[in-house]
Amino acid sequence: MQEGEARRQQLLDILTKSDRPMSGNSLARILGVSRQVIVQDIALLRAVNQNILATTKGYILYNNKPAICHRTYCVNHTDEAIEDELNTIVDQGGKVMDVIIEHEIYGQISGNLILENRSDVANFCRLLKNTRAKPLNIIAGGIHYHTVEARSEVILDNIERALKEKGYLVSV
Repeated sequence: MQEGEARRQQLLDILTKSDRPMSGNSLARILGVSRQVIVQDIALLRAVNQNILATTKGYILYNNKPAICHRTYCVNHTDEAIEDELNTIVDQGGKVMDVIIEHEIYGQISGNLILENRSDVANFCRLLKNTRAKPLNIIAGGIHYHTVEARSEVILDNIERALKEKGYLVSV
């Protein structure tokens, strides 16, 4: 096995065993290479159908098996309500997988979130506040979608009810 192939196999092994996202810098330190090599290795692994997801917290390996339960919610709110909306979902036991908008020229645009708890939500909101980046919902006039995973349909129903009560849920 060539050096690059062996390193990519090690990279897959690390991601498989990890119970949390791994940053590119952490992976680079572990494997003794630069972060750029990790980025290139990730791209090569994705090209051969390895399911590696890049999140704000790092890389995670995931499978294509459907979650136990998942649902997509269409929501709309002000920028000031982002944290409350996301906390509403995670407080009910949901995992916010992504944010999706419909763009009139580009079609569907999405970003991975992977927010499981209030700490994740707080870190995400801190990033939004401390960078010049704007949330995707601005592009679509506030209307956006979240794919949410949960352990049961009852949890998803509770999330839907809570979002509706707060006026965030949009009927489509």
